[in-house]
Amino acid sequence: MIIAVDGPTASGKGTIAKALAEHYGLPFLDTGLLYRAVGFQLLQNGGDPDSPDDALEACEYSDDILEHPELRDEAIGGLASRVSVHPEVRAALNKRQVDFAYQPGGALLDGRDIGTVIAPDADVKLFITASANVRAERRYREMKSRGVNVEFETILADIQARDIRDAGRTTAPLKPAVDAIEIDTSNMSVETAIQSAVTAVDSKVAASRA
Repeated sequence: MIIAVDGPTASGKGTIAKALAEHYGLPFLDTGLLYRAVGFQLLQNGGDPDSPDDALEACEYSDDILEHPELRDEAIGGLASRVSVHPEVRAALNKRQVDFAYQPGGALLDGRDIGTVIAPDADVKLFITASANVRAERRYREMKSRGVNVEFETILADIQARDIRDAGRTTAPLKPAVDAIEIDTSNMSVETAIQSAVTAVDSKVAASRA
């Protein structure tokens, strides 16, 4: 079984995706980490995230980077969003995502274009979303808990800019697949959101077998 989990930053999709992967015993890939790795490598290279050539060069990163704690930093997330608009970068990273998705036994992938580009024939497609204000508040609390001094307004502006950039790019824009099940987590607890996703997956699988 292949499960595609897409959605904007801080929507809860990462938490939901990991819980689903554990629940169904599926290998899990956070594809956003691949783009964060490119952003991190580009920073090390001193490159320009808006340059296709610099961004493509940064795709030649060591897999060790995927374990680097700074990949979760807000600044790296912003760089990941900027390099991801380049078709050259998406093409460079697509193969490893497709190979992971179609491994024997299936997999669960969390990203922005899994259900639309990477695995368009996934057995189940979920699109996890929440309002920009709620997502900014979640990210703000997360960063404050890590001791990062940041203003809420800065986080909100960054999230809104990322939404525009991700949805507006010409290659693989962020959008729900036509057959995706949308879950808005704005007013849900973590437990409720995960259970809603499990229920959605079970219902979709049951319907496909009927």
